[in-house]
Amino acid sequence: RPESRVWTVMLLLGTCLLYCARVTVPICAVALSTHFDWDKKQSGVVLSSFFWGYCLTQIIGGHISDQIGGEKVLLLSASAWGFLTVLTPLLTHVTSAHLVFMTSSRFLMGLLQGVYFPSLASLLSQRVRESERAFTYSTVGTGSQFGTLVIGGVGSLLLDWYGWESVFYFSGLLSLLWVYCTCKYLLSEKELIIPIDYLMRGLSISKQTKVPWKQLFKKAPIWAVIIAQLCTASTFFTLLSWLPTFFKETFPESKGWVFNVVPWLVAIPTSLFSGFLSDHLINQGYKTITIRKFMQVVGSGVSSLFALCLGQTSSFCKAIVFASASVGLQTFNHSGISVNVQDLAPSCAGLLFGVGNTGGALLGVVCVYLAGYLIETTGSWISVFNLVAVVNSIGLCAFLVFGEAQRMDTDSEYMDL
Repeated sequence: RPESRVWTVMLLLGTCLLYCARVTVPICAVALSTHFDWDKKQSGVVLSSFFWGYCLTQIIGGHISDQIGGEKVLLLSASAWGFLTVLTPLLTHVTSAHLVFMTSSRFLMGLLQGVYFPSLASLLSQRVRESERAFTYSTVGTGSQFGTLVIGGVGSLLLDWYGWESVFYFSGLLSLLWVYCTCKYLLSEKELIIPIDYLMRGLSISKQTKVPWKQLFKKAPIWAVIIAQLCTASTFFTLLSWLPTFFKETFPESKGWVFNVVPWLVAIPTSLFSGFLSDHLINQGYKTITIRKFMQVVGSGVSSLFALCLGQTSSFCKAIVFASASVGLQTFNHSGISVNVQDLAPSCAGLLFGVGNTGGALLGVVCVYLAGYLIETTGSWISVFNLVAVVNSIGLCAFLVFGEAQRMDTDSEYMDL
């Protein structure tokens, strides 16, 4: 138990730093646009390029984690994205093609961070009991809000005081410090070494480790959770990418540390509460799938209603309330579809989570770019929040109709897993 608590805290910090690195560009979007003379469409290209890379490593990252251990993949990934974040502002001084460079940098960042959540899903599915998964995942998942909160608060101040470059240095150096502390204090030297034959076994899909695609993907609940996951992921990415710009342009006199901090501050207790509530209700005897669907109704349905309200208000205070409610309630997804993958197929949860996140990243590319296009052509933010609500509704309906929670990988044809 003590070791489990330490790992939970460290994984929470790792998720926090993942989002610190991921949100550096959205936080600095206005400053970068001014510095490099980009319009909204060009900003949309840079912001969306992250997801092109993000979708390419989800499946392979999950599969390798299922085979060699998620903690090894997490640390390799964090080391790489930490160095990239630190080097990005330095390298802008040696190139004149800033749009191409920043687009390429964000693409590479997506590649490196794409393995994180599938690796996390694999790690938790193998080491956490079903009755504790929702709270554990929700606790670790709060790192996404905590990271956005930290970079929103500290990053906004650094941006005002020292310029956009300082935000990148701050985020990247913290990521490298986390990797160092994790390797030094939580893992032995033997655990850090990955033998070549062990790694190749993880990379290969042999007869003994091959995932039964045909059997698994004939199951409607598998498709339901994948569709719901890709919808919620893409809408979250859309809000994450464009909310700072929305507040900056709609309420130009507002302080960045307010709108970049408050919604994510609210999301932390809501995520923890959703995980506690979910596990408590399941332990009280409620059916697992009933609780998963209830959490998803709140995470996708109710949160979308507040997103729609956000597009209709002209009051800064109301906008903060609506944004906080929308972002906060989205964390109920952690206790819905995010752990449902582990319910359905814990033996290959990392890979299946990677499949869903790949779809989410691809749809995220479309949604993030489409949002920039809609803003540029219509001059209104209402269409962006309508887009969020529609995509969320599609995923929610699929999960409500076809979602299940019993294992799908225990039949005879899955025994080779």
